[in-house]
Amino acid sequence: MNYNLLEYIRDPRIYRENYLRSIEMRRPWWIPCSISFSQATWSRYREALEDLLASHPSIFPDFKKGSVRFDDFGLRRRGNRFVDPWGCVWLFLADGLQGQVVEHPLRDWSMLKDFNPPDPDEGIPVEGGSTIPWSLVEDSVRSARIDGRLARVNMPHGFFFQRLYYLRGFQELMKDIALEDERLYKLIGILEEYYMELARRIARLKPDIVYFGDDLGMQYRMPISPEKFRRLIYPSYRRIFGFLRGMGIHVYLHSDGHVVEVMDQLLDSGISVLNIQDRVNGLDNIARICRGRVCVALDIDRQKLLPFGTPSEIRSHLEEAVRAIASRSGGLMFVADVYPDVPLENIEALCRSLEEVIQLHLELT
Repeated sequence: MNYNLLEYIRDPRIYRENYLRSIEMRRPWWIPCSISFSQATWSRYREALEDLLASHPSIFPDFKKGSVRFDDFGLRRRGNRFVDPWGCVWLFLADGLQGQVVEHPLRDWSMLKDFNPPDPDEGIPVEGGSTIPWSLVEDSVRSARIDGRLARVNMPHGFFFQRLYYLRGFQELMKDIALEDERLYKLIGILEEYYMELARRIARLKPDIVYFGDDLGMQYRMPISPEKFRRLIYPSYRRIFGFLRGMGIHVYLHSDGHVVEVMDQLLDSGISVLNIQDRVNGLDNIARICRGRVCVALDIDRQKLLPFGTPSEIRSHLEEAVRAIASRSGGLMFVADVYPDVPLENIEALCRSLEEVIQLHLELT
């Protein structure tokens, strides 16, 4: 790692500028990289993981040893049940990992007449968690502006398509979509207006970017057809994302699973960054559809490569991704979520490999 580059990465103003250059295809100096660890991962590796992060300041420029409470699972403790602001009941099956909805407040359509979304005055709800008050959101954006850091706001993961089945139950929602039940359209309208209200409030804060998450895909296909997606989900995406883009704010959309059939629709909805998984979608498909059109935040394979691959396979995969998707103009970021099944040597290999390819795009056309 070039020493001067490390100093640039540590400078929040330069880091922000490079991040925006990557999104806007303005020739970034390096490929932005982000690695996140579940609380369960911290609980397993503890000080050894702290030492590893501290040894890679180019990937973790803000990390400080002692800043993580290894067993602070919060709500995510095995056996815990939690009712979210929508009335969905979550059950957590493992310490430090996300739970699942086990009771659906709209499992029967008769409940719709008395249903109300959360109060937008309360703040931004967190998937499987409590609500973040607007005061904290505002303070976060304000402090980022003062420090010159990237000003970002996180909308909840699972904000739309997933929220529909959190409310209805997955099987019931699939029936609703197949039949295009008129009550489903009403529920979609309620969600859309709720998130538009959050978007209006966020827009007044003028962040650089807003992050959305909505897992649309399964392992090899989507649970609904591209035609159903265009009729039922896409219009709301386009309205919400288009509003923010019209206010000069970038939109980052995360989706797990196979989404090849609707990638064009996702790009047309107004997003600036598409965070999708590499192996389930295929680097060739991602390059064919996205290269030069949108910045791809490539989600590094956490099913096979990170837990079971060799260090050399990790390095080769990252280089292949750069050569397939990136260009000197930008358009690529790397994102990795690390869970307890990933051995420490592979976490080390991931960090080292990212450092080795972080400027490889400068060799491309």
